[in-house]
Amino acid sequence: MRLIQGIPVSPGVVIGRALVLEKSLHRVPFSIIAPDEIPKELDKFNTAILKVQEEVENDRDKVAATLGEEPAKIFEFHLGLLHDPNLIDPIRNRIESEGVNGAFAVVEAFGELADKFRSMDNKVFREKATDVFDLERRLMNQLTGGSKDRLASVPDPVIVICHQVTPGDAATFHHKNVLGIATDIGGRTDHSSIVAAAIGVPVVVGCKSVAEEVSDGDLLILDGKSGTVIIAPDDETLARMRKNIELLETFKQKTQEGSQQESVTSCGVEIHLYGNIEFSHEIEQVISKGGEGVGLYRTEFQYLTSTSLPTEDQLFEEYAAAIRALDGRKLTLRTLDLGADKYTQAQAMEPERNPFLGLRSIRYCLQNQNLFRTQLRAIIRASAVGPLQVMFPLITSMNELRQAKMIFNEVLEECVDDGVAFAPNIPVGMMVEVPSAALMAATFTREADFFSIGTNDLIQYTVAVDRGNERVASLYTAANPAVIKLIKSVIRAARRGMVETSLCGEIAGDPVYTMLLIGLGLRNLSLVPSQIPAVKQVIRRVRVEDCERLARKVGSLDSDRRILSTLRNELQKAVPEAIGGWSTEQSPQAQ
Repeated sequence: MRLIQGIPVSPGVVIGRALVLEKSLHRVPFSIIAPDEIPKELDKFNTAILKVQEEVENDRDKVAATLGEEPAKIFEFHLGLLHDPNLIDPIRNRIESEGVNGAFAVVEAFGELADKFRSMDNKVFREKATDVFDLERRLMNQLTGGSKDRLASVPDPVIVICHQVTPGDAATFHHKNVLGIATDIGGRTDHSSIVAAAIGVPVVVGCKSVAEEVSDGDLLILDGKSGTVIIAPDDETLARMRKNIELLETFKQKTQEGSQQESVTSCGVEIHLYGNIEFSHEIEQVISKGGEGVGLYRTEFQYLTSTSLPTEDQLFEEYAAAIRALDGRKLTLRTLDLGADKYTQAQAMEPERNPFLGLRSIRYCLQNQNLFRTQLRAIIRASAVGPLQVMFPLITSMNELRQAKMIFNEVLEECVDDGVAFAPNIPVGMMVEVPSAALMAATFTREADFFSIGTNDLIQYTVAVDRGNERVASLYTAANPAVIKLIKSVIRAARRGMVETSLCGEIAGDPVYTMLLIGLGLRNLSLVPSQIPAVKQVIRRVRVEDCERLARKVGSLDSDRRILSTLRNELQKAVPEAIGGWSTEQSPQAQ
């Protein structure tokens, strides 16, 4: 029995067999092909070359249409390698003359080329090794069938193991045979983890070597609360975990049974619960779990999971579908939050050294106005179908908010000139997710119709911890006193400015924080749909007076460990069964 410690993302415990979709590096067994099979292996390799060429050309054209011809030139290197006889011909010769399997020949040839680039003195050439490995991955996906095909073909439920998961990958994991997910790299609140958690299965990231240590078919226990993966568990551990699963299922069933009850405290105060979604089809789950609408629609995932740039009509249809599915309920669309992701960094001529402090979110949109205006026009058109409101992400200054609103108003005027129907007075708000915005919240109330506190980024920028870096994951916590003081100051400023405020970070879905957030004055929370029932049960069992007393007590504490311990103790008193497996925060001892 072996135990691997990772970062908990989505709670729950599952037992199942592993399906390893991707290793950190390709490990392909060497094999000799029968002489009569060599022509077929050559055809397979040649077909893979053609398909990858088509894939790269599509990516190039997409970038050219979005960012211009200059950034699209990065793909010319990929295409050049595919047409390079010094690279491709030796692979064909090894297959034909030695009978080596094509996948092995590709890995060896591309590995040697990458080593040559990495040994060069020039930094630009050294970084080309990354492009070589990207091309190798594309070819290997064609030669071995790819991860998606393997997942679709498994007959029984499995625990998915991979080196990393992209938002596009995560979107394909909405599969009846996925019991849970564990990855080598990632952070609790990076975009990929958020999408994976939305599936509603246990998720553990940042396991460092799980894809290397686990093989297909290994029996695993995946614990999404503690962030552990147990390989080949013994009988005693299996029995204990099966008991835990039974208790968790009982609690989940109990909370689900009460999911359609009103979200009202025991003293009669209403707390509105909304869902965080990435795609319109998730709205059905929001409603079934007791959500009152959508408090955060992360619209960038249509771009992150698409092989081509979405058109205005495609965006309109997606937003209109969401409005129809909500049938008059609240819908809050966040404009594109791109820039710190691999989608945009891969397209950049020179990827940023620290993209989270670079050209991302509203900054990216303001410098790529064609992209921004296309989305805004689709949103404005969708407002004619039903109620919606729009908010801008990562606002750090009044100038950014005013410029974004100016472009929005310009697009409105264009729609008027073009005779496009839309709703009057569309509410325009902003995300408060950096310290500068939190500290200036009172000023922003003069320009924003509403606030949404994004704690995922607010924590990252307040405590100077990369939320996607597993090596400093223990420092990333909403229980940091500075984070709580900033949240409190935003709520107070919004109340004075008569601006409605919600909180849409991951802590909104963590029952450990529910009493604190109510005590700080929040009456609107937006969270992962699967966590709505558990949070609602906490709300129905507490009094606002007790929550406010807890908030005052937390305000006097000076360390995250003491704060988290206090929050867990209070939850234990109010709803003992909620501690059993729904908190995504590790215990103070674990930290």
